[in-house]
Amino acid sequence: MNTFVVLVEDHPGVLTRVSGLIRRRGFNIDSITVGHTETAGVSRMTIAVEADEFGARRIEANLYKLIEVLRVDNVTRRPAIFRELCILKVKTTPETRAQIFQLASVYRARIIDVSPESLVVEITGNEDKVQSLIDVLDPYGIVEMARTGRLAMLRGTGTASKPPEDEQDFGAAKAEEDLISHSV
Repeated sequence: MNTFVVLVEDHPGVLTRVSGLIRRRGFNIDSITVGHTETAGVSRMTIAVEADEFGARRIEANLYKLIEVLRVDNVTRRPAIFRELCILKVKTTPETRAQIFQLASVYRARIIDVSPESLVVEITGNEDKVQSLIDVLDPYGIVEMARTGRLAMLRGTGTASKPPEDEQDFGAAKAEEDLISHSV
């Protein structure tokens, strides 16, 4: 799984153009998350795509062809933190309520809503941790689930969230140069 952090101008239709470009190249997007950054007018996309090394380079080079794309970082093989958020509504009975509270505690999840017939559980963590809690709660009866895609942030002082200091064309030219040198 390749994970790209893509900085884009915050304009209507950018998400459609980015996802359409990846789709047209024959790749399936496993997850995509989009949100504002610390810089006004810039949004951050985290895109998870199943691709080999050549495919990942093609995706990166093609993303730079979109005018609204400011920066593309493939953080797959870099020291990074990957997280997801999941909110689950789980059926409860008086007999199972304490068990679900205990399971949430083991996973460091939070109970964020309580009603007579259900609990809403919030968990953040890596993909495996989130999936594990889903698997454990499934026998109780998951009524509803909302799950974000992958978020990524580089560890330490590295950053994927600031547009490059120099011209954005340099990044596009570099990505295309890498693609050409590896395809010959």
